[in-house]
Amino acid sequence: MTETSDPVAAPATPSAATHEERVLPAVAYILYLIGLTHGVTVLFGLLIAYFNRADASPKMQTHYTFIIRTFWLSIGWFLIGLALIIFGLPLMLVLIGFPMIAVGVTICGSVIAWSAVRCVLGGYYLLKDEAYPRPQSWLF
Repeated sequence: MTETSDPVAAPATPSAATHEERVLPAVAYILYLIGLTHGVTVLFGLLIAYFNRADASPKMQTHYTFIIRTFWLSIGWFLIGLALIIFGLPLMLVLIGFPMIAVGVTICGSVIAWSAVRCVLGGYYLLKDEAYPRPQSWLF
């Protein structure tokens, strides 16, 4: 018996498969960048990363891990900055609140800039079709 070649059932070329595989991490990075202005779309990017990490290739798993860690680290540091601002407000009456508020605002602003840089770097490695080199890192 001879097997007939079915053009519809033929596997996709590797470049097409990797291109399609890179779409969802790119969407997650874009949602994170958009979410820096209001925060809502970051949650959708996080859900995309969590739902697709298990089925992704090892290369894309590094991006999903990086996206998830970016979220949790930024939330943690942002809450620290927010706590300093909140606790500094009533302490403004005795003047010790002003430095607390300044440090809190600095932390919150730094977290926003840090998150933006991480998303841009992740997108850069994604466009180069490379795994993120240090997905478990705290910095970049």
